[in-house]
Amino acid sequence: VPPSLASIDELERYTQISSHPLHKTNKPGILSMDIHPSKDIVATGGIDTNAVLFDRTSGQILCTLAGHSKKITTLKFVPRDELVVTGSADKTVRIWQGGEEGNYSCIHTLKDHTAEVEAVTVHATQKYFVTAAKDNTWCFYDISTGSCLSQVGEASGQEGYTSASFHPDGLILGTGTTEAVVKIWDVKTQSNVAKFEGHAGPVTAMSFSENGYFLATAALDGVKLWDLRKLRNFRTFSPYDSDTPTNSVEFDFSGTYLAVAGSDIRVYQVANVKTEWNLIKTLPDLSGTGKVTSAKFGTDAKYIAVGSMDRNLRIFGPPGDDQMDDDAKPSAE
Repeated sequence: VPPSLASIDELERYTQISSHPLHKTNKPGILSMDIHPSKDIVATGGIDTNAVLFDRTSGQILCTLAGHSKKITTLKFVPRDELVVTGSADKTVRIWQGGEEGNYSCIHTLKDHTAEVEAVTVHATQKYFVTAAKDNTWCFYDISTGSCLSQVGEASGQEGYTSASFHPDGLILGTGTTEAVVKIWDVKTQSNVAKFEGHAGPVTAMSFSENGYFLATAALDGVKLWDLRKLRNFRTFSPYDSDTPTNSVEFDFSGTYLAVAGSDIRVYQVANVKTEWNLIKTLPDLSGTGKVTSAKFGTDAKYIAVGSMDRNLRIFGPPGDDQMDDDAKPSAE
């Protein structure tokens, strides 16, 4: 754990420090988000079909990635090559290359899926990525060429994938389905090596801890924590009522904190299989929509970026960092 990591005391004081209207007024809703690990850049994917790259330090939009014809459901940075990969309900995946001036252009449009693409996850080497879609297949791609090296699964009318994540070691892949099942795959053989059942509703999100032992999954019934050594569910959080899905779950990079989002954002302290995972902080949904779609930790958990079903990216952090709070100004909304 880095000494620069935000402490529990600091997290307890987090409040909204800024709000940024990045997406279109007539088609609000941020569905996905990623944060560049070394630059303070937040990428958001919208219902308005655009991805927006936002520089948190300057408070400025760097560029807008326009090209998808339907909502962007998932996006990821590939920092090694200054790429962004986006997946959309238009059934395509796009690879965008960053240029000298910070503008990005689409270099590949991938059309291997026959239904909405729901997840993109990047391999630890940053040489490969996987996409998962509602056509009940996942595709393994070479990043440099944009070629699909293998497509796994049989198209099914009933079941499809709603989430996916590589394990930090790059050897296993997790996928979540519309039918509440979590599947673990051996990446090399592309075989399904484990299956976790017990959720209700589509598995909306998943996150492996960097320690490699824990998997957190989210669905309609809340969050489940799985011990990958014993292949069992050792804890369940049900933060919301039965009609409110949990839309997002993520460990911070150090594996110290877990952020859960549904009708609000909750930050838990990571413990172990036997001890209690304490709720450190609950942050309100300030969008007025009652639906937080994504919450991600910035570097060292120094801030939390939040996307909801309005058009604004919100940044929560320690009070006093609020030189850029648009919500405090009358022109904000």
